[in-house]
Amino acid sequence: MLAVLAVFGQTARFEFFNYDDPLNVYQNPVVIKGLSVQAIGWAFSHPQTGNWIPLTTLSHMLDCQIFGLHAGGHHLVNVLWHAANAVLLFLVLRQLTGSLWRSAFVAALFAVHPLRAESVAWVSERKDVLSGFFFILTMWGYVRHVRKPSCARYFAVLLLFALGLMAKGMVATLPFVLLLLDYWPLGRLHNPRELLALVREKIPLLAIAAADCVVTALMPGLMVHYRLPLLERVGNALVSYVVYLRQMIFPVGLAAHYPIAPHGQPVWLVCLAFVLLAAIFAVLVACRQRYPYLLMGWLWYLGMSFPVIGIIQISSDAAHADRYTYLPEIGLAIAVAWRTADWLAKWVHGRMVFACLTVAMICALTVWGHIQTSYWRNDESLWTRSLACAADFNSLAHNGLGNALYESGKKKEAIAQYRQALDINPAYKVAHFYLGRVLFDQGQREEALAHYRMALESDPDYADARCSLANALSAMGGRMEAIAQYRKVLESNPDYPEARYNLANTLLQSGKLEEAIAQYQRAVETAPKDARIRNNLGIALAIKGDNDGAMAQFRKALEINPAFVDAHYDLGAALAKAGKLNEAIVQYRKTLEINPNQLNALNNLAWLLAAAPDASLRNGANAVALAEQASQLTRGGEPSVLRTLAAAYAETGRFADAAATARRALELAVAQRDDDLMASLPGEIKLYEANTPMRDGP
Repeated sequence: MLAVLAVFGQTARFEFFNYDDPLNVYQNPVVIKGLSVQAIGWAFSHPQTGNWIPLTTLSHMLDCQIFGLHAGGHHLVNVLWHAANAVLLFLVLRQLTGSLWRSAFVAALFAVHPLRAESVAWVSERKDVLSGFFFILTMWGYVRHVRKPSCARYFAVLLLFALGLMAKGMVATLPFVLLLLDYWPLGRLHNPRELLALVREKIPLLAIAAADCVVTALMPGLMVHYRLPLLERVGNALVSYVVYLRQMIFPVGLAAHYPIAPHGQPVWLVCLAFVLLAAIFAVLVACRQRYPYLLMGWLWYLGMSFPVIGIIQISSDAAHADRYTYLPEIGLAIAVAWRTADWLAKWVHGRMVFACLTVAMICALTVWGHIQTSYWRNDESLWTRSLACAADFNSLAHNGLGNALYESGKKKEAIAQYRQALDINPAYKVAHFYLGRVLFDQGQREEALAHYRMALESDPDYADARCSLANALSAMGGRMEAIAQYRKVLESNPDYPEARYNLANTLLQSGKLEEAIAQYQRAVETAPKDARIRNNLGIALAIKGDNDGAMAQFRKALEINPAFVDAHYDLGAALAKAGKLNEAIVQYRKTLEINPNQLNALNNLAWLLAAAPDASLRNGANAVALAEQASQLTRGGEPSVLRTLAAAYAETGRFADAAATARRALELAVAQRDDDLMASLPGEIKLYEANTPMRDGP
């Protein structure tokens, strides 16, 4: 436990990772709401990043309910699960083998090895640590059943296995691992007849695993559309097996992403990997009688790694990944621990040597693991490290670093990273999308549009790119084309609230009031807790003349977000229109508490304090201060503000100043062809010349 905290306790200060964490946790609109009956149903009926992992999804929901979006809490939960797994592994191995120190060595190696960093320090890999917990518990339940068989104990094994599968489908290989435990150390497998009996015993487990595999395979997004040729996949798998071995022995150069070589692994490397793997297998088979644990551990490693080794392609761009070693390398650790201990036992001081080697190795790996984990502290650190270790063909890491730089305000550096990603992979839709985003922010709008369109050429169903294209078109005045693009997004993604919200905004700007209101109302149904949608629906209703309906929406927006400055202002304007001037003043003041320089709130509040018909509402000195602040913000160039300032001067008895200010306002109104002010200001000037203050109705 202390070793795990020494390596991974630092993650309490870490951030979320910008790869998968947004989809799985902090930008997932269902997960961030926490646990509920509806959320539980959603977890079981929807995939997460292409995986059917309802138990893991529920654990993320529980974290959000407890910690909100404080990343440190989510990280610490991962650490606690991993610590529990290490302790459980020790206890189960000791129960299986009766060996205290060998079991402790395997568990300690599992606990602190640098390869564990990805599974523990990445919040989205909760599925590793959670499925590992049920994997080890299932082993424990199986040992208890074997030593004292009962239906209840076998049912417990089935239940624990099912829970593990609902955390991550990779534990589907557990029945195979249990067969290996039957071989060693349980000693239940001696001949083919016993093998058949043991396989029959595991048919219910195999059926559960098969059902999970079918459900997972049917989930959209798991199986990639672009598949490498079979020979390339087999070659990459052989090399990956050897890479994992090397990383376990010498864990340097670990990265968050290892890209697939564009034309597959070199033939000579594939052949060398095949020869090495075959030689190891042959040697272990030859010495299986004397050292059965070696063959068991080797087959554990090969078999558990098979679902993610790449022959069945689940990633279009990853050659291998550190997280895939979380459970498979337990088998290798068992083989190494038992063989080393047996070898050293022949020496006079073998136990002492084994103890010293163990302590030295675990201490070294603890320091190494701490350093490796430290790279996961934020996106920029991790992607920079990935490019330092695996720069060749790594378009994903360049894109991830670009996103990290963009979020920290380093937009020029972000553009350079996106361009490097596209140099490697010109059809990389995500890099086109993000490059378009930052170029648009930088004012390079035409190039931004081009990149959005290239992203859509790679994937016409890329909703984020199409929505951003529509946003850009709308901002550039192409509202009709923008509306068409929003509609295309909603054809395939009817529950995409951002697209529907922006469609409604564009319709409103285009004068299509009724249709805009209808779209806002549908967006509210999809995202009832989005204060922006509520507020803009209120604005549309106010334009329509439904002031009561508008005020209801503004109030709902403020229930969702009490600090929403626009909603306070818009509610104030609606209240003033309804003649509720006292309440309007309250809302304008709340607006200015949040944003002291909100020009319209300054102007409207000053007007009410200067010209309200109810003397109890007026405050001339305050009105002058607010109106002068508004005039400074506009540098005296806004006639409506000067009109308010004139009324404020009149309320304080400064009628000459009021008349002069009103005349300047009239001059600007004439220059700007503001008909309303041109009609009202002459009469107000006469009032001030007659030493009479301005009085206005609602």
